[in-house]
Amino acid sequence: MSAILVGQDVVHYEVLGRGRPVIFLHGWVGSWRYWIPTMQATASLLFRAYALDLWGFGDTAKRPEYYTIDKQTALLDFFLNQMGIGRVALVGHGLGAVVAFLYAWRHPELVDRIMAVSYPLEESMITGRLRSGSPISLAESLLGRDPDNEAARSDAPKADPQVLPVSLSSLGDVGLNAVWQHLKTPCLLVNGANDPLIESPRNEQLFDLPPQMHAIYLEQAGHFPMLEDRNKFNRLLADFLALESGESPRDLQLKEEWVRRVR
Repeated sequence: MSAILVGQDVVHYEVLGRGRPVIFLHGWVGSWRYWIPTMQATASLLFRAYALDLWGFGDTAKRPEYYTIDKQTALLDFFLNQMGIGRVALVGHGLGAVVAFLYAWRHPELVDRIMAVSYPLEESMITGRLRSGSPISLAESLLGRDPDNEAARSDAPKADPQVLPVSLSSLGDVGLNAVWQHLKTPCLLVNGANDPLIESPRNEQLFDLPPQMHAIYLEQAGHFPMLEDRNKFNRLLADFLALESGESPRDLQLKEEWVRRVR
């Protein structure tokens, strides 16, 4: 296990591969662990894949005063500085996607691109199921008993039950609408069409997306497209990472592989 210290508090992370850095940020359910297959696929493309446990999750310290979105974003900033990582690609899911957006908004010169999976474009798109569930019950219901998901499900009991209500209650301080509407970083939004926790972008929101932002739906996936539609997700990520720096992900729709999944 790899770790850094923030004061006296342990922050756990793992790393695979060599090459340009890609940071994977987990969501409200699970930990770094469900990114393992995606990290392996990314490392095979000559990237260096990092994943960390955010405050309150996995093997990172449990400190409720750190569970706000602002503090989680500060953790990402500290991690990148500690690791000596400069310009980076961020891949965030749920909570991790919110952290990625906020970090890029505050530090646009440091983020080359973002893939935001299950990102709520506004706070009302987070369903009551996420707000009322516990980390364990949500993991059990979303991941089921599929052996391929055991690694992801096994870390759910490590999460502090307070991390969900504290982080969700702090979303009002972020201003989700303002963040994505003013972000200049190239960003690809990815949603599972059957996600029970985060509503997919509505048509009027898609029309309002900035020119450097694009949305793709994976029709066979729910809240965990990186697990539920693994091969397609990994191909999409590979295509996204292969874009030239600064290139809009809207160019992905020119590929037949993704045309059928764009609304």
